[in-house]
Amino acid sequence: MPLRVAIHGAGKMGRELLQALSRNPDFQVVGAVDIRAPAHPLPPGFETILYSPHLEEVLVRGKPQVLADFSVAEAARALVPVATSKGVNLVMGTTGLTPHDLEEFDRLSREAGVGVVAAPNFALGAVVMNYLAQLAARYFDYAEIIEMHHHEKLDAPSGTALATARAIAKARGKPFLHPITQKENLPGTRGGELSGIALHSLRLPGLMAHQQVIFGAPGQTLSIRHDAISRECFMPGVLLAIKAVVELKGLVYGLEKLLGLGGNPP
Repeated sequence: MPLRVAIHGAGKMGRELLQALSRNPDFQVVGAVDIRAPAHPLPPGFETILYSPHLEEVLVRGKPQVLADFSVAEAARALVPVATSKGVNLVMGTTGLTPHDLEEFDRLSREAGVGVVAAPNFALGAVVMNYLAQLAARYFDYAEIIEMHHHEKLDAPSGTALATARAIAKARGKPFLHPITQKENLPGTRGGELSGIALHSLRLPGLMAHQQVIFGAPGQTLSIRHDAISRECFMPGVLLAIKAVVELKGLVYGLEKLLGLGGNPP
């Protein structure tokens, strides 16, 4: 029997996921939720899908086993108590979630006996990039991250950049060294700082989602970069998470464990 899946957030990612699910016989799309429904119609070919601005309506009538959320943080915080209370597993790609949010999602899902997979990035290459950056982190004293996204992205820095910075600082076991600029001719030029890592955000039309982690040492640098060329690259990771989440209880953050990469690299 195919897994019954509903989508929360019918924006660009939600629409890409609709297409991916419809092409795979392992899944059945049973509904979609968006606050703009029905004025913001689904793509051609999906007119018969249950589509509503009301989450509870889709959960009750569609009876999904998994709800895939690609909305905004405020909406995600509101939907988790509702979905978990009805025994629905969650796959969450919404950015802007805090550590406190994740702790609460874990508590709610464990109490309800369902699974939650939340990931800052579903591109498999981005997950491998993060893993490789953790391997390199212990050998360098300096690190900076440049993340580049389309101009409509709502938050900065990206969730992926923050997750990478936290992961490499943990792998190193202490903060990186952060060069102190004696004079900033333009405030903020050096970007934000997390555990000694400078983070820089670019927002431009023509970009999709890109990240470069740069480590520095005397006489050398090491760069690890991932480029998402289209939203299609996120779909294998999302489908992997949807299949896996129904076997989980509680929260899994990131795709590392689902890919067999575990937590911290050896």
